[in-house]
Parts: sequence; structure tokens; C-alpha cells
Amino acid sequence: QVQLVESGGGLVQAGGSLRLSCAASGRTFGGYAMGWFRQAPGKEREFVAAISWSGTDTRYADSVKGRFTISRDNAKNTVYLQMNSLKPEDTAVYYCAAASKFGGYMNGDNPDYWGQGTQVTVSS
Repeated sequence: QVQLVESGGGLVQAGGSLRLSCAASGRTFGGYAMGWFRQAPGKEREFVAAISWSGTDTRYADSVKGRFTISRDNAKNTVYLQMNSLKPEDTAVYYCAAASKFGGYMNGDNPDYWGQGTQVTVSS
């Protein structure tokens, strides 16, 4: 089992920045590819970003490419999502996820573990 706890969400004006954190506990964090997803009201949950267990490979949704950066610190069992140039359409609940295969994020596979989510609201 892996437990994931997100933090760092909040209310920010358009153009601002936020950094989300996801602290993992349980099984070996470094063995998992980590990802971020989001779900806006009335919409399906969507992929945002993913990072391989080593941190050398990353992938982003086209909608956030160039504005968001995913990173991880395996010594701290934590993954981050730095969000810059935020837009009102980025408003959503953001979820952290852990998957045994990095490629699974691009294939649309369901991650093995999910966090409880953190709300991000971007005002115009």
C-alpha cells in the first residue's frame, strides 16, 4: 500500500503561481512513477503530468505544457507540481497518483494509488 497526501492548493489570481506537494508513505516511493490529474466540476478527471521513478522522464498534457513542472524528491518521498501562469480553466481538484509503470500514464491506465485531492481555484 502507498498512501498519498496532497497539499498546497488554494485560491490564486489568474497569472499567479502555486506549488502542489504530494507526500507518500508506505511502500517504496522510488519504485513508482508519479502523476498528477485534475477534475473540474462537471468534467471527467484528466491527466496533467507524470514523472518516472528516477525523475529523468516527464510528460505533460498539452494544456499545461510550458506552464507546469513536475518534479520529485525520492529522499523526501514527495512529488511536486509547480504551476505558473495559472488560468481560470486550471480550476479543479488536483489529485496525486502512483503507478507501477510510467508508460501507463500515456496509455490511459488507471494508477495503482490515488490521493484525496486538493482544490485549486484560479480567479479571473
